[in-house]
Amino acid sequence: MRGSVTGTPGRGWRTPQGTAALRYSPAPSEGPRWTFPAEEATTSAELLGLELTPAQALLAWSLLALAAVGVGFAKTAIGGVGTLAVALFALVLPARESTAALLLVLIIGDVLAVLRYHRDVDWRLIRGLVPGLLPGLLLGTALLAVVSDVGLQRGIGAILLVLTLLQLVLRWRRPAPEGDPRPWPWPARLGVGTAAGATTMVANAAGPVMTLYLLGQGVDKRRFIGTNAWFFLGINLCKVPFSVGLGLLEWRLLLLALVLAPGVLLGAFIGTRLIRRIPQRAFELAVLGAATVSAVVLLVS
Repeated sequence: MRGSVTGTPGRGWRTPQGTAALRYSPAPSEGPRWTFPAEEATTSAELLGLELTPAQALLAWSLLALAAVGVGFAKTAIGGVGTLAVALFALVLPARESTAALLLVLIIGDVLAVLRYHRDVDWRLIRGLVPGLLPGLLLGTALLAVVSDVGLQRGIGAILLVLTLLQLVLRWRRPAPEGDPRPWPWPARLGVGTAAGATTMVANAAGPVMTLYLLGQGVDKRRFIGTNAWFFLGINLCKVPFSVGLGLLEWRLLLLALVLAPGVLLGAFIGTRLIRRIPQRAFELAVLGAATVSAVVLLVS
């Protein structure tokens, strides 16, 4: 007989053994619950790896669908909104599994954004971050293995909140410089690359890091989105083998991402239509505001 789950979504469904973050405990004869192949996921609840009531399943899928729309919108318009999808996935799935499932959904959004903005990219800005990416990914992998999810997310949220507020203060007190700003020195670019690699590996939360970096370089909104799109497509593809090595990815999560793909497409459609109507100054304030919200979400999630 399969195990059972009762309760409501949030920090986790209740099992007879206690809170298990939407997991449930099967009978010993059934073996591990998380290893069935995708073709055996015959119901929507099984696709999530859970046994849920119809109401619980509806709520869970609604949250994931909303997150998928947010991913598509973030990839093609206001980037910082993507961290809200991190929080929604974490409400439904355990932290490490939500990171893996969201990674696959993000890759779908990256592909859509690259198809739309493939010509609006500043490769110089991306090349400046490459030396720090691998150390950042390795650092994030190590932190996932030894530090609690809550500690990591709150630490990242606190740092991002301070940096974002500092950027807002500087923009308020100092007018925008005329002409192209000077490139950041290589130690600063190395630090940004390392921070982006670590935060995206730990919590899929490198969006605010890139927001601060690209706004600091004075890029226009199309170049901002295009550079972001290519950067995150590359870095998210690089994260796949790390996630496999940590045992986070499985066929069921790939099928879950494919089911959510239409939501990503809808969000991308909305984002590409909206971004045309937003002036550059309003766009900069919007992405900074979204980065602030993202940092707060990480702090309180």
